[in-house]
Amino acid sequence: MNAPTPIRFHANVRGVLANPVLRASFRGAMDFLMARRAAQFPAADAFEALRAQGEQIRQHSLARLPELLETLEANLQRNGIQVHWAETPLQACRLIIDLATRAGGDLVVKGKSMVSEEIELNHALEAAGIGALESDMGEYIVQLAGEKPSHIIMPAIHKTKEDIARLFADKVPGVDYTDSVDELIQIGRRVLRDKFRDTRVGLSGVNIAVAETGTLCLVENEGNGRMCTTVPDVHIAITGIEKVVARLEHVPPLLTLLTRSATGQAATTYFNWISGPRRAGELDGPREVHLVLLDNGRSGAYADIRLRATLQCIRCGACMNHCPVYARIGGHAYGTTYPGPIGQIVSPHMLGLEATQDLVTASSLCGACGEVCPVKIPIPDLLLQLRQQSQGNAAAPLLPGAGRGRKALQSISYQLFAWLYARPALYRLFSFVATRLRAFTPARQGVWTGSRAPLRPAARSLHERMKSRAGESCA
Repeated sequence: MNAPTPIRFHANVRGVLANPVLRASFRGAMDFLMARRAAQFPAADAFEALRAQGEQIRQHSLARLPELLETLEANLQRNGIQVHWAETPLQACRLIIDLATRAGGDLVVKGKSMVSEEIELNHALEAAGIGALESDMGEYIVQLAGEKPSHIIMPAIHKTKEDIARLFADKVPGVDYTDSVDELIQIGRRVLRDKFRDTRVGLSGVNIAVAETGTLCLVENEGNGRMCTTVPDVHIAITGIEKVVARLEHVPPLLTLLTRSATGQAATTYFNWISGPRRAGELDGPREVHLVLLDNGRSGAYADIRLRATLQCIRCGACMNHCPVYARIGGHAYGTTYPGPIGQIVSPHMLGLEATQDLVTASSLCGACGEVCPVKIPIPDLLLQLRQQSQGNAAAPLLPGAGRGRKALQSISYQLFAWLYARPALYRLFSFVATRLRAFTPARQGVWTGSRAPLRPAARSLHERMKSRAGESCA
């Protein structure tokens, strides 16, 4: 694996922290989403029982993942859906480009798909002379702005209605400035409806793939997903290999957890069941359906029993909404397709630890993400595992780039402290000297003092204070 350029997380964060409007916008949005979710789970016991059920379903699926993928492939093919496997983003892009070219399409209209963002599909299509148009409103907005999504559920959450109004006036022909939300939605809808009629290829993501029946499940609120999967002659779905579940009965609990955790809805507006292409006598639907199953580091996470729980994720975004770090810096600061807590544990498998070494430490480990995860992914524990790997302190198997987070000065400092701490007399002498010379503590202490007061030894060490207290008690 060729490690990508290390993500400039700290530089990105500084830029966001200097933008008070963006910070206030994110804080308000996260508070709103947290309140919506809380209203859907008023009974803590019922929520915990549902979480336990979701966790069991996902763990059951992962325990049988190779077998379920084979069953899924066989049943999809029996239903007339063609299955393609891609180990890398490059392979996935080539497969989709070949399918679009074979269909004679010069435009791919896309429903919401984070996996297509993961593989940089839009850029690959454009390089091949094929247009790509996002039909999800949030994705359409960030595409017009030349940006990436800042949230996996609400891609344009960082945009105000005034931002969107200016963007539409600048980028959409014949549109005047309006900051009416209803009018902006209608503008986007008119543009996209015309494209649906003209395109031959539609692309979507997959929320859940059912091995038992060979069914692809797609959750959405806008209807664009249903348009992408029924109007064009060719429907291409793409998903990660971890999205499979064993049986149809496993879908309702996961669906209940997904919609309530993501947007605070009791039920999503549209739930699409895709079980094959158009059949004889049917009036709509694609004539071909393809599924691209992507690995991109997922099999590595699966192979490591310590990190396998990473693959339980149902992509609801609740961990982001409750994360005190994400709420202050937003998604773009992370520099990855999947931001926030879930991105911190998923991205190292896709990009390697060298590129993501700063992300695994970009957490306060407060535990909020683990507490709200609807399928009980122990995100703080996984972050600690990844930190150990980044420092080169974990047992094999190791991710690519393991050990690259270790700094020479940091390593020497810990070795010196270990040597000193193992020698009580020298340690007491060091403590005595440090407390007496505390006035000479440097005011600037690297990254620490960028946002905190400098560390300064106390006037007396704890040992001295306890010894003094003991003396006073005896007296």
